Parts: sequence; structure tokens; C-alpha cells
Amino acid sequence: MRKINVAVVGATGMVGSKFLEVLTERKLPVDTYYLYASAKSAGKEIDFMGKKHTVIELKEENIVDKKIDIALFSAGGETSKQFAPIFAKHGTLVIDNSNAWRRDKNVPLVVPECNSEDIRWHKNIIANPNCSTIQAVVALKPLHDAFKIKRIVYSTYQAVSGAGVKGFNDLKNGINGEAPQKFPYPIFGNCIPHIDVFLENGYTREEDKMIFETKKILGDWDLKITATTVRVPVYYGHSESINVEFYKPCTVEEVRKVLENAPGVIVKDDPANNVYPMAIDAENKDEVFVGRIRKDDTVESGVNLWVVADNIRKGAATNAVQIAEKVLEMGLIK
Repeated sequence: MRKINVAVVGATGMVGSKFLEVLTERKLPVDTYYLYASAKSAGKEIDFMGKKHTVIELKEENIVDKKIDIALFSAGGETSKQFAPIFAKHGTLVIDNSNAWRRDKNVPLVVPECNSEDIRWHKNIIANPNCSTIQAVVALKPLHDAFKIKRIVYSTYQAVSGAGVKGFNDLKNGINGEAPQKFPYPIFGNCIPHIDVFLENGYTREEDKMIFETKKILGDWDLKITATTVRVPVYYGHSESINVEFYKPCTVEEVRKVLENAPGVIVKDDPANNVYPMAIDAENKDEVFVGRIRKDDTVESGVNLWVVADNIRKGAATNAVQIAEKVLEMGLIK
């Protein structure tokens, strides 16, 4: 297979920088990388893959002559809406990390461990799901296949890095008593039950994202799902309490065995010896960690799970790069 040309759009941001880190580690067969950002960052030099790359301003005249095969986007929803179709028009496959395309019925929403076959029907844009959804479905997909899920209750405890550099700085600076710039209240020493905007039904958009995206990725629109998402004073790593009710009967041991054999999952579940997943264990790792596996005695067939992952790596950059790897594996780049 020939070497490909890859663009990273939003290369100077938090997730964009993580894209570069993951790409360095995973060594895709790339001939040329093009690093794009806004006019403000254009001309900046970034050390990447052993050489200096000059950041290119994101505008159409800087795209058309590059013959880019894959573009990894992490530049915000409005930028994606404007520029993803431009890249796609010129034959580039866009893998987008924003919420711009996730609800589009013509755009696959992909977590490679769960629904990689959906990649095949792309029309030059593939959506990367929300970070909190990605780690949840990596754990839930094998359980859905084995026991068929009836209902899910999500309660999330999400790191400040999920809100970008400004969110990260609110915690860092809040330790010294500085007023928040991103969140409506101080996050240091606090939990804020408010991620993204509130909708008319009382849910936040983050909660709504998790509900919709889980159904789309698992391919089951009959699932009953509810969610509460909370911002917590942790730098990296989202933690989730997930209550699952199944149609088929199962034991805790059967659930644990399924998870132990699931791709991308590491089971850490020995509470007698204080072994369970924590955000500090997941930081800078690509796997999804699952523990606190126990029966829910209030329903005929159900369990509680504690699911943790690095929201910037698996929840954003790594998942997108894994999609690119699957595209190459499937021979979809000619």
C-alpha cells in the first residue's frame, strides 16, 4: 500500500497536540503531514516526527493542492461545519472530533472496538463520538452482544480537560483562589452538575449526547437511557458509574468474563484488595478500565459498573487515529 498524506486540523490545541503524540507512537504509513490551525497560529513551528513543521492557515487555497488522504479534525464544531465539506469535496476522508456531524444520518459515528463496519458507508466524513460516550460503549458493546441491554443509567464524573485549555486552567488557577474563566462556578474543591448548555427538558446537551450517541453506535434505538453528567476537579480521566439492565439473565462472573475478553478493556476488579479503576491510573493510556462489577439486586438481570478512561487520549485522539488505522486496514484509501 502506498504511503498516505495526513492533515491535522487544530494542531495547536489540546486535542490536536494529543493527535500528534498518538500519531508519533502508532506510526501510520504517512508520507507527508500537514498541520493546520487558525490564522492566529499560522507560521508557528512544531517539532513533530523528528522535524519542524510550519503550521498552515486553515483556508481552502491551502487545501486544494495538497492531495490529502485523511484529515483528523479537532478545531471545534463551527470550523468542522465550514471546512470538513471542503476537504471532503477534494477527496479527503475527514475524521472529525467535534459534535458537528455526530447526528447526521449520512455520517458514521464510530468507535472501532464497537462498530468499525460502519466505516464502510462513509461519504468522506466520519464522526468521532463524545469522549464520555466512547469509553462507555467500549464496555457496553460486548455486554449488549452477550445479554442484550434493556436500560442504562449513566452518572459521569468528568475531568476539566474535557472543557479544553480554559477548563484545565480553571482548576489549575482555582487552587490559588483565582475566579473561574470557563465554568460558571469554581471547580477546585467542587463538583458542578452542568456540562454544556441546559435543554428545555432539563437535561444538559452533554447528557443528551450520551443518550443519542450510545443508541447510534450500538445500533439500537429502543434502548432506554438516562444520564447525569458532572464536572469534577480532576485534570485528566473521566469516571462513570453505569447501571445496566439486561433482557437475558446473567451472573456477575459471566459479565466479568465477557469484559475480560473484550477488545480495548482492562478489568481491574478486586475490591477486597482496593483494586478498582481510577482516573490517575488511566491517564495517558488508550484502554478503558472497568471495575466495581456487582449485581443490581433491584432488577431481575442487571449490574453496576465503574468505567474509567483518559478522555483526551481514548476519548478523542486515540479513537480518531484508530479509525484511520481501520480505514487503511479495510483498504478504503486507494
